[in-house]
Amino acid sequence: MATSGSMGVATLFLRRAVAARASRALVAFATSRRLLRTSPPSRAFAKELFLGKIEKKEVFPFPEVSQDELNEINQFVGPVEKFFTEEVDSERIDREGKIPKETLEKLKSLGLFGLQVPEEYGGLGLSNTMYARLGEIVGLDASIAVTLAAHQAIGLKGIILAGTKEQKAKYLPRLASGEHIAAFCLTEPSSGSDAASIKSRATLSEDKKHYILNGSKVWITNGGLANIFTVFAKTEVVDSDSSVKDKITAFIVERAFGGVTNGKPEDKLGIRGSNTCEVHFENTKVPIENVLGEVGGGFKVAMNILNSGRFSMGSTVAGMLKKLIEMTAAYACTRKQFNKNLSEFGLIQEKFALMAQKAYVMESMAYLTAGMLDQPGFPDCSIEAAMVKVFSSEGAWQCVSEALQILGGSGYVKDYPYERFLRDSRILLIFEGTNEILRMYIALTGLQHAGRVLTARIKELKRGNVTTIIETVGQRLRDSLGRTVDLGLTGKLGAVHPSVAVSGHTWHTPHVGALLMDIPFQRAVTRVLGRMAQPGSRAPGPQSPSQVGWALWGRCRSVVFPLAYLGQCQQARGERVLLWPHCGDTATPLWQDHHGGADDPEAGSQHPHQPVWHDGRAVEGQPLDPSGDPKSRPRGSAGQHLLCRSLLPECLHPVPAGQVFSRKSR
Repeated sequence: MATSGSMGVATLFLRRAVAARASRALVAFATSRRLLRTSPPSRAFAKELFLGKIEKKEVFPFPEVSQDELNEINQFVGPVEKFFTEEVDSERIDREGKIPKETLEKLKSLGLFGLQVPEEYGGLGLSNTMYARLGEIVGLDASIAVTLAAHQAIGLKGIILAGTKEQKAKYLPRLASGEHIAAFCLTEPSSGSDAASIKSRATLSEDKKHYILNGSKVWITNGGLANIFTVFAKTEVVDSDSSVKDKITAFIVERAFGGVTNGKPEDKLGIRGSNTCEVHFENTKVPIENVLGEVGGGFKVAMNILNSGRFSMGSTVAGMLKKLIEMTAAYACTRKQFNKNLSEFGLIQEKFALMAQKAYVMESMAYLTAGMLDQPGFPDCSIEAAMVKVFSSEGAWQCVSEALQILGGSGYVKDYPYERFLRDSRILLIFEGTNEILRMYIALTGLQHAGRVLTARIKELKRGNVTTIIETVGQRLRDSLGRTVDLGLTGKLGAVHPSVAVSGHTWHTPHVGALLMDIPFQRAVTRVLGRMAQPGSRAPGPQSPSQVGWALWGRCRSVVFPLAYLGQCQQARGERVLLWPHCGDTATPLWQDHHGGADDPEAGSQHPHQPVWHDGRAVEGQPLDPSGDPKSRPRGSAGQHLLCRSLLPECLHPVPAGQVFSRKSR
């Protein structure tokens, strides 16, 4: 157990790091962050896919992290990782159904309750990238991860996004220190995914100084711990036509206002240490200055809060899976059946490959989305964040199931920690928006974006706008000459294709969302591999990203079927092909540098969490020619052992195909 002195040193270090960061020349970046509440979002990658556009400028160049920030990330990770690996007792937390008080106090002393609270209000003011990196460590205990996320990703996030200066100054300092804990109150007994149907009501008092709040909320994480609640309730709003309508308004509610009670903690399947309970408001007097945002604008506030925090699930779940892979591999490398270690059987190797693939994609998507969010201009990444959440939650459930299949009976009993991973991961598919609703959200939001753009274009054509007419005619001419490739979402007349235009038929939209999700998966991993291919990266020796790409994708083509199509699109435009998977028995190398070598201006840049690669034979510089000699290309099985050390434990190392996993000699 660490002493209080060591915790004090860690806290002092964190505060000094904050001061050092504040003194650096980041004026332009800080200005862009201050303006992001009023500036309209720039075009985003995922939304443009619904117009058949690949907005490469959104991902090229890769959202980089400076060397100073990279060093700072690594310094932050050290004390946090030590605490979670040496002091956090996850078995006790799960057994007792609560996080011990001393553990909560140490979390507060490490600054983990104010990671993204601006420094001027006493927080650490971390970027989204740094927040995602620490999420990998926090994910080692699901109960703690959920408690912290409910506090800052949704509980206090509304104050940061929509609060006034007075509200921020009043509430954020004590929330950042952990003196106060926050909760997000939206769900009710009769309204879950249909948030607009809530019944809680806030009525303006006769003196117009308070709102009288009444209602009940359910499934509220931190409900029994929180001092500050972000609460959503119906209020009467006078519309533009002088009619009175019920609209949702967001409020900052203190427990000290009175009339706030909570039920007993729920006895849950997983994340048992997190506090989840009902919260009741009975004639609670909320000062009018505690309205969050505009009266009647609460639904938008709620959606902005939820959309802003989903991306971090990718890195948090990836951190959990890496730990599970390590534990499962240790078992497979020592458990013998039929005079062989389990790790020597091909089917077991395939399960490990799948888990490593999923964790790698989750991590890649989370960091790329975080990097985009950190860029000036406030790019709209709401669809990307939803995609990260859907993929990560479903990938976690699949990987945990595969791990338990390897572990057999040992994974099914409470004497071992493995079954806890299964119980903890099931909630990921439900909270922060069910995956079914998010699939609908992805498709409908994208279609609405396409509809608005196309409607505006049609209006301009009808008005005789010369520029629009020339652009439209020129695009159709290029299409007819074969210089561009239509991705199938826009038709010849510039309208959404009939197969996806009927958004009223709800059974279409999830399939559209699933199709479009695959492209950002490919984009994220491509950019990570691309960064590691640059001169000066941490991919040492002869290891080639082409082999890594095949190891990642060769056995999950169902996830990346648009890859070959994207390659064809780029080739049709006369551009160099980034990826070209071959779906037969052989595969061409999966990488060719998009810039051209050592004179690349991005050379030497680093990914915030680069893996260290095992040595292996490389296949570099080969042309991406599907008609080439199949014998000169790596076969599908050749790359199965070329996995990343950050995903696989030290006891595993690359060996010839058929003997992928074996005990490493000491």
